[in-house]
Amino acid sequence: MGTDLAAAADLLRSATDVTLLAHVNPDADALGSAVALGLALRARGATARVSFGSPAEVPRPLRGLDPAGLIVPAAEVPAAPPLLVALDCGGLNRLGALADRVSATIAAGGRVLVVDHHVGTPRFGTHHVIDETALATAVLVLDLIDALPVPLDPAIAKCLYAGLVTDTGSFRRATPETHRIAARLLSAGVDPTALTRELMDTNPFAWLRMVAAALARAELVPDAAGGLGLVQTVVYAADLEGLSPQDADAVVDLLRTTAEAEVAVVAKETAPGHWSVSLRAVGAVDVRAAAMRLGGGGHRLAAGFTAVGSAEDVLVSIKNALR
Repeated sequence: MGTDLAAAADLLRSATDVTLLAHVNPDADALGSAVALGLALRARGATARVSFGSPAEVPRPLRGLDPAGLIVPAAEVPAAPPLLVALDCGGLNRLGALADRVSATIAAGGRVLVVDHHVGTPRFGTHHVIDETALATAVLVLDLIDALPVPLDPAIAKCLYAGLVTDTGSFRRATPETHRIAARLLSAGVDPTALTRELMDTNPFAWLRMVAAALARAELVPDAAGGLGLVQTVVYAADLEGLSPQDADAVVDLLRTTAEAEVAVVAKETAPGHWSVSLRAVGAVDVRAAAMRLGGGGHRLAAGFTAVGSAEDVLVSIKNALR
């Protein structure tokens, strides 16, 4: 890990033009990590741009992470950048429409740096900083920024704190080191009250109706997940009218509060017959293993996959995978 980090830092220090990619439907860890590293590289005089394959716009809660305007549309990403950095991508497919930039960059003699903390991430780049024990990709990006070195400013610290607070479940899965990092970021100028409200506690009124509809159709299956219990629901495209797909992400965490269920599942309709499925566990079940059986992945207590078919078939497949 130390050797990989040193090699990656050498690569970044010599770079003059860097393209940083978050995964599709970026969350705060993916986009915050990309923008933070982009800001650090810009501070060193490099040209830096950040993008992601989809959706076309930055998710509403994350728009405050990029006041410097590093984020560009996917169509503006160079076909074969000299240095490409893929952040928080557990596999090449997580880059979506921008996945072809990886092979094109390598074929043109460029370099691809993969920075990630997911279990089982393949080494699809030329350089890698992958640590499955890190609680967020933002932690690895902080290590890279320190190695450049670039001092933390409020903008960089805000992006890193966004990744840290969200990927640790608001510090529910924190370690002593997590809190030391958080303290350092706060000292660099992060306003935690304003940032967490922006990320997690501000929603349009239509969000309330969507959540109400999803919770109203929730079902408890006590004998699922080896008898530990499963709570599940579906979010249909009609529920998300006037909202972004990411607005449904909070539903699974609401389901996870169910005392009688170890596992929570939300199937979100992305197109007719197409589903993005989120799985969460309290602690006793490895939902990543279930997600992998269905073509997805993630973490032991938080995972997901995509599926095609009816909602009923998708939910049955999850119950079978959890056996």
